[in-house]
Amino acid sequence: MSSIDLIDQFLDAVWVEHGLSKNTLSAYNSDLRIFAKWLSTKSLLDVDKADLSKFLASRYEAGIGNRSTARILSSLRRFYGYYIRENDILSDPTLLIESPHIGRTLPVSLSELDVELLLSAPEVSNTNGFRDKTMLEMLYATGLRVSELVGLKFEQISFRQGVVRIIGKGNKERLVPVGEEAMSWLEAYMNQARKTILGGRQCDYLFVTNRGDCMTRQAFWHIIKRHAKKAGISKELSPHTLRHAFATHLLNHGADLRVVQLLLGHSDLSTTQIYTHIARERLKEIHSKFHPRG
Repeated sequence: MSSIDLIDQFLDAVWVEHGLSKNTLSAYNSDLRIFAKWLSTKSLLDVDKADLSKFLASRYEAGIGNRSTARILSSLRRFYGYYIRENDILSDPTLLIESPHIGRTLPVSLSELDVELLLSAPEVSNTNGFRDKTMLEMLYATGLRVSELVGLKFEQISFRQGVVRIIGKGNKERLVPVGEEAMSWLEAYMNQARKTILGGRQCDYLFVTNRGDCMTRQAFWHIIKRHAKKAGISKELSPHTLRHAFATHLLNHGADLRVVQLLLGHSDLSTTQIYTHIARERLKEIHSKFHPRG
């Protein structure tokens, strides 16, 4: 069986067994194909520790960062773990390989003023601008992942209760409250701009494009960058910037960490705790600037 066939078999198996998201499966596929390409004609199942060490060394020499390399190694661990269970190999070549050290990096967040500037950037007098404004309002009001936002359908929205029902990573369901401001923009968008954009066409998804289909993550990311530039925001943004701002601002205003964990859909509290570091950095900045002994 070729390395590509082995990868496809592995992806099919972990999807069935664990119900992994499309993004996770895509990451596994990309990582494993990078290693298979480096191996050239050698099968993935014939790999030993020396092969892996040479591969990791080649990435280091190419200037590829530790975070990217650690992710590939994680994918390989899962791949070889699967084929160990299937009794196709006797030993796991990743067992004696140490993961590259990754320091804690704080997500880029925005101040509350930056957020207001970003939310005010779309031109709401046209239908696409009204849609963009609504999406940004929803993103900041709920802390959804961009993939969760663009994947919203009508049946996930409860206007009466003021919540959205989200199926997140690992098919875990959570209810996220939506503030009155964002909900009013959403209702107006559904009654006005959305119908105009669709022009009589049908689409199950909430946020649509001029082509009559759903907004993609990539397209919305470009929209965020365009509006950030218009708002004069010079920070290096990511698709999750408003999600980070949502969490940080909640904590800054006294929200309980476990509440934020539930709203973000984090299975592990340690994932959420990184946002307390952002809030703490802000407190240190204020103390340094205004305290007489800072």
